[in-house]
Amino acid sequence: MTADRWEPAAFKARVDEVLHRFVAQEADEFTAIDPILGAVAEQLEAAVAEGKRLRAAFCYWGWRAVGQPDSDALVRAAASMELVHAAAVVHDDLIDDSPLRHGRPTAHVDLRGAVARRPDADATARSLAMLVGDLLMALAGQLFAASGLPAAYLARARPLWSVMARELIAGECLELLRTGDRPDTTASLKVIRYKTAKYTVEQPLLIGGALAGAGARLREGYSAYGLPLGEAFQLRDDLLGLFGDPEHTGKANTDDVRGRRPTALLAETWRLADDGERESLSALLGRDDPDGQGLDAVRELMRRLGTPDRIEDMIGARVEESLQALHELDVPAHAVGALTALTHSVTVRRS
Repeated sequence: MTADRWEPAAFKARVDEVLHRFVAQEADEFTAIDPILGAVAEQLEAAVAEGKRLRAAFCYWGWRAVGQPDSDALVRAAASMELVHAAAVVHDDLIDDSPLRHGRPTAHVDLRGAVARRPDADATARSLAMLVGDLLMALAGQLFAASGLPAAYLARARPLWSVMARELIAGECLELLRTGDRPDTTASLKVIRYKTAKYTVEQPLLIGGALAGAGARLREGYSAYGLPLGEAFQLRDDLLGLFGDPEHTGKANTDDVRGRRPTALLAETWRLADDGERESLSALLGRDDPDGQGLDAVRELMRRLGTPDRIEDMIGARVEESLQALHELDVPAHAVGALTALTHSVTVRRS
């Protein structure tokens, strides 16, 4: 990657190298405590094996847009955002009892093999997965602190870590507390904002900016750009979760319906439905559906009501808002170009 030209594949390779080396070393040290921990250590490495590295990219450009140069130490600090994401994914899959991630068994499913002979194998595997997520979050802080950036730079950004953790956990709690409630679009968008939007785009940008010494006005601009884009990201995820091809998404597309999750897709369907359609939808949500016929019926109802198009409109409006805020930022042209490209990567995708 040159100084000013954004090359996503080259950046991803740099982040992958940092993550894989760091986590492999930590997994070895973990297993050295006792060989029986090997199966758990494997989940640490599996958690960072794949990913788009979007959060690291936003942290990187939060730094570069201030005018700071490319830096290997900054890339290491940015890579810590991916460990936060890995921790959130392990916990989210556990909470939702999701069977697949990136086309492979999730941590709590895979760990059943390590405790298969125990009568409480499922509960033990779930407990182990919870601890894997906890350790990944701890490792995120360790990688950030040991990135090699000056201590004064790190001190500027450290308070944002507690904000990021608080908002992420608040979003997860909101989703749990709202699950099964009467669908409501406003409530669903609040879940999206705190569970995903902030830690996916806004907080990585703000952390990168804080590391670089960004002023208050630029930080406000980062939020104006990052929040609607993060919401658009999750709205796209909601659509892919139900209408995407599992071959591309790597996840089971029954999770949202089976779990009665408070998605904007469901909330908008409820808002547009008449009484009879709501009754049918209520009967379909949350039920055991081994043949997929109920899922097909939910999709058909949503298409008939035009809900996917409505969500597409919501995505488009947020992308427009985000890009408008971006072009109002007083940042170098190469940063605008990179963030524009990232905007499209976040919202125009199949996985």
